[in-house]
Amino acid sequence: MALRSLFVTQVYEASLAGQRDFDVFNAELEDACRMLADEDMAGRAWCKQNAYGGYTSYASLNDLPTRASVFGDLKRRLDKHAAAFAKDLELDLGDRRLKLDSLWVNVLKPGAAHSGHIHPHSVISGTIYVATPPGASALKLEDPRLPLMMAAPPRLAQASEPARSFVYLQPQAGTILMWESWLRHEVPANAAKRERISVSFNYGWR
Repeated sequence: MALRSLFVTQVYEASLAGQRDFDVFNAELEDACRMLADEDMAGRAWCKQNAYGGYTSYASLNDLPTRASVFGDLKRRLDKHAAAFAKDLELDLGDRRLKLDSLWVNVLKPGAAHSGHIHPHSVISGTIYVATPPGASALKLEDPRLPLMMAAPPRLAQASEPARSFVYLQPQAGTILMWESWLRHEVPANAAKRERISVSFNYGWR
């Protein structure tokens, strides 16, 4: 007999932590994220209106790569990883390419969470993690077939990672995670005593 793995869901993982300039780069990135959290009044107002537990620039700023040089540097680094992931996915991009459509900061307070969602109108989405204090939330990924499993029994408690209905990835500072934008994901409640800081992004086919 033989088993075939068909329609596999790929998740890309890399890290900037091993790079020689990482500590300086990450410190500058964290400072920039915290500066936006202090100064972006429109973003803070949106977070208050929408009960976001902390700060996000998602609904207020769309120019981070040109607003601060560290975000421009981050874009250049992410572009290389997005291209590598697209190659691994064997995407036929034709005469177009993957382009960074959006880049936004997330500062998640202790106890706050981000409910399950997808990223419509994008091809690849992801996050780079800037500050992950002890107890900081993992990224929770959901099997995209889950809504179709109407009569299926649950998986074994010790099921292998590919067989699980949910997978929790615990990033560290510098970790880059990317996935195809249709993959549903969420951030459980932040159990850390300090803010969990990340920068998320979307790439479109342009």
